[in-house]
Amino acid sequence: MSACVPAGATEPAHTERAHPPHSPPPGRRRGFRVASADLSAAVAVFLIALPLSLGIALTTGAPLQAGLVAAAVGGLVAGRLGGSPLQVSGPAAGLTVVTADVIHQYGWRTTCAVTVLAGLAQLGLGCLRVARGALAVSPAIVHGMLAGIGVTIAVAQAHIVLGGEPQSSVPDNLRALPAQLAGLDPAALAMSVLTLAVLLLWPRLPGRAGHLLRRVPAALVAVAGATAIAAAAGLVLPLVDLPSWRSHALAGLPEGPVLGLVAAVLATTLVCSVQSLLGAVAVDKLASARPGAGHVVRSDLDRELLGQGAANVVSGTLGGLPVAGVAVRSTANVHAGAVSRNSTMLHGVLVVAAALLLVPLLELIPLASLAALVMAVGIRMVSLHHIRTVTRHREVLVYAVTALGVISLGVLEGVALGIAAAVGVALHRLTRTRITHTEEDGVHHVHVRGQLTFLAVPRLSRALHLVPQGADAVVALDGSFMDHAAYETLQDWQSTHTARGGTVEITGRRTGVRIAEPGALASGPVPDGEPGTSGDCRCRAWTAWRNHQCDRPSPAPDDAGARPDETLESGEADPRTGRALSAPARGHTPGGRQLARGLSTFQRRTAPLVRGELARLAREGQRPSQLFLTCADSRVVTSMITSSGPGDLFVVRNVGNLVPPPGAESGDDSVAAAIEYAVDVLAVRSITVCGHSGCGAMQALLDSRPASPASPAAPAATPLGRWLRHGGPSLERLRDTGASAPRLAGRPPADDVEQLCLTNVVQQLEHLRAHESVAHALKEGSLELHGVYFHVGEAQAYLLAEQEEGRVFDRVRDVDLVV
Repeated sequence: MSACVPAGATEPAHTERAHPPHSPPPGRRRGFRVASADLSAAVAVFLIALPLSLGIALTTGAPLQAGLVAAAVGGLVAGRLGGSPLQVSGPAAGLTVVTADVIHQYGWRTTCAVTVLAGLAQLGLGCLRVARGALAVSPAIVHGMLAGIGVTIAVAQAHIVLGGEPQSSVPDNLRALPAQLAGLDPAALAMSVLTLAVLLLWPRLPGRAGHLLRRVPAALVAVAGATAIAAAAGLVLPLVDLPSWRSHALAGLPEGPVLGLVAAVLATTLVCSVQSLLGAVAVDKLASARPGAGHVVRSDLDRELLGQGAANVVSGTLGGLPVAGVAVRSTANVHAGAVSRNSTMLHGVLVVAAALLLVPLLELIPLASLAALVMAVGIRMVSLHHIRTVTRHREVLVYAVTALGVISLGVLEGVALGIAAAVGVALHRLTRTRITHTEEDGVHHVHVRGQLTFLAVPRLSRALHLVPQGADAVVALDGSFMDHAAYETLQDWQSTHTARGGTVEITGRRTGVRIAEPGALASGPVPDGEPGTSGDCRCRAWTAWRNHQCDRPSPAPDDAGARPDETLESGEADPRTGRALSAPARGHTPGGRQLARGLSTFQRRTAPLVRGELARLAREGQRPSQLFLTCADSRVVTSMITSSGPGDLFVVRNVGNLVPPPGAESGDDSVAAAIEYAVDVLAVRSITVCGHSGCGAMQALLDSRPASPASPAAPAATPLGRWLRHGGPSLERLRDTGASAPRLAGRPPADDVEQLCLTNVVQQLEHLRAHESVAHALKEGSLELHGVYFHVGEAQAYLLAEQEEGRVFDRVRDVDLVV
């Protein structure tokens, strides 16, 4: 029976809405806060982008204005049209190798044309909606590509740091390095060392003063400091040279061999697209991890690809470098508190202003300082974290092949070698299956390590036929894939072996865990003395009792057996089994049998798997991160819809998922006590109020007789009626025609009950804010509130989000979980 039982008439209680609704606060306050946050974030990103854009242009050999053009276009065009509002686009270090190679071979005007063609290719890919396919590329290939590009950048910039000129390739740069060291420029080296030292030490400034100073980007401090010292000391160094904008070169018609130009377009498109799309996913994760972030809308990757394509078309046409999402600037944007795409666009406006008004100051910057800045970026692209990750997943070969290919041959060639290495590793893992046979205490163990495909069927058959007829056998499958040929071989052998008196138990990766698919292989011996259950129970953790298929028909009682309607006392022997009955089995009530069977199944199948984790929780105590307040309805299974486990959720359930306001009449201190304990003692980081479809409490509220001053409703006489009075404010909110009602994304509410269920979630979040402990934690930024609506019939969760048109419950999609 559902716990939300319709009740009689209740009197709606009036509650003043003195507290702001579910975060983020709506209306006027939200607009002012967003504008100020975006402005400060734009300034922070601009201060990072300005020196980096000049440094990347210097690295590629392009006109220095091209870096500023790309930064401005990336902020304005990609920021306005892209699908990742918080990602900042511009000239990226990952594109320097490709761009420098194209400039070296075809010249600057043709490079601009290549950028335009790459942008058109990105627009085509975005229209085909294939952006998410870029995420299928092995991370080892992507990280290896970026590492190879980073090494190439660092080696090339080392020559400028030493006061010389870089060569066209890494091998040439390495061969020329000894001669460059012999003829280094002390002044250039001194400015470069100063820049690198500031970049390294500035983020580590200690104390409160250091905390304030660290708000200024290290890149800006390093370049500005080197510029000031060089000017004050009168050092003679190569400086930034920004020719007049009147002589700025724009895109021209591409000139050169067709195949070479096609390869350049493909390489530019590949690096721009992959870097931008992966950057968008990373920005989503950063934004979700911010304190008080609430529900973060995922990036639209196809729209992001369209925005990047449009930015590259505009940048190439105006004589700018290729544009892509930039990790350094995007991270700074998120950490600075940006909440919309306005910060990205404002940063583009600031770059335009600097390019027009700050030319005299920019021309004082030493090239050696910019080279040191870009060299530091290149070194950071070789991430030790990425190397440890690919090593842990046994993909270091793919990483190394890709990186060495990019360093030695180029980006496109290196990525192709990486893909070939990844395919080779996958085929090797697929075909490398180890099958062993051992015997322990009369039980024969066949252990399969690796993927079980048709290629391994001969070895599997040989190992299975080593098991004597009638023997007990355990087949352990330590892999994640089994094709049809291997399945049929294993099934046929199992049927034959059991027919000849043997027993077979097939387990998965961990001992004692039977595989779920194919289901016919999961059978095992029936535990002795457990009538009504079998060892082949394949019911899932969420299978309802009435749907369990674990019962075997009970044998008919013989003459000496007990009558069907006879109740056995505890300790008496069951005539069918000869064993004494325990207390839960004495009666014949279905509920008692189901409960006893469920407990028995837990002890047999689940307890061995979770015992270690529960023992840890018993030692350390509970440390949940969430307070989950939902209805007591039996159809709402919190652990199922949240995919949570022991220790994750601190759950409070009541009829109607109600939160009585502090000091309310007929208040229930149990809910307030749970909230206080969760926030003040357990220090949970979020509280979720979860409503659901078909709630009987909401139906009861709709059916209640409305109160009026002339004819007040009689107070509810039952505990259930008194409790439902706390839902009165939700009913008032629903009937308030001047208020904006929450809605579902994509469809209107099915009926008044569903509309009240949605409204009730929003209203109970307001009640939560009225509790002192919650208000204090929200003010400190250590707590966030969420609203969830679960449609039982659709098995679909909706998450409350604040949008311009009001509060909307967005459908939670499975693709969000995959990302």
